[in-house]
Amino acid sequence: MADETGDVDDLKSANAKELHRAIREEGEEELRRPLASLFWSGIAAGVAINTSLLTEGVLHQHLPDTPWRELVTALGYPIGFLIVILGRMQLFTESTITAVLPLVSDPTRESLLRTLRLWGVVLSANMIGTAIGAATIAFGGLGSAGAHDAMIAVSLPILDHAPFATLINAVPAGFLIAILAWTLPNAREQSFLVIFAVTWVVAICGFSHSVVGSCEAFLLFFSGHADGLRTVFGLILPAIVGNLIGGAGIFALLAHGQVRGEMTKEALKQRKEERRQRRLDRRGAKSDQHG
Repeated sequence: MADETGDVDDLKSANAKELHRAIREEGEEELRRPLASLFWSGIAAGVAINTSLLTEGVLHQHLPDTPWRELVTALGYPIGFLIVILGRMQLFTESTITAVLPLVSDPTRESLLRTLRLWGVVLSANMIGTAIGAATIAFGGLGSAGAHDAMIAVSLPILDHAPFATLINAVPAGFLIAILAWTLPNAREQSFLVIFAVTWVVAICGFSHSVVGSCEAFLLFFSGHADGLRTVFGLILPAIVGNLIGGAGIFALLAHGQVRGEMTKEALKQRKEERRQRRLDRRGAKSDQHG
């Protein structure tokens, strides 16, 4: 009977409160990691996420110019995310929820500084990694000449958006990647499909992801299609702000809001139990003195 109960428990999906705790604990673990570990993991993620652009470029190169071409090309977009997320590398947009849940659960100055420290290190490292990858594509002759041109063709549509439009398009991307991070603890063996499906939706909808978008932006910069000011302030920075609004500002707060009441009740119950235990301890101490 005990084994059957254990099997049933294994099949159950975690509820919202359990997901909140799992992601919060993961975030607290990330916040405690040394700066060097965060930095090098972030660079690895930035380099690896260029695989999305590489795969999209190759698909675009070999597909005919048809109305469905972009839908199929977008199948390459999830590849970098699969490598980074399953490889447990530090990706800025994932940390918008994992780092925020500890902050909103314990909104202190120390928690805020730790969250800003994590974001600053991971985002900077991601940008360095994507710049290295884009420079390698642009100057290192990575892939065939046709693939190089196709990667530029895949990247050019981001120039169609003004900075504010990029910011608006980045909000749902941040929201969806936060949903992805929230969903993964329940995904188990379906992690591959969940990551693939969510990131493919980001691609086919034309939403702006700050890290993959920086791969495209840096490639356009190194290839002479965008100047430095537009690359940073017109393409990358608006996407970062939009991802933060969607991930940390909307989804993380909604995710916390749905369990806040239960957490408050548990905290009150715990404090009540601690007060009761202190009273018992004092009574025990008095009894020992009289004895």
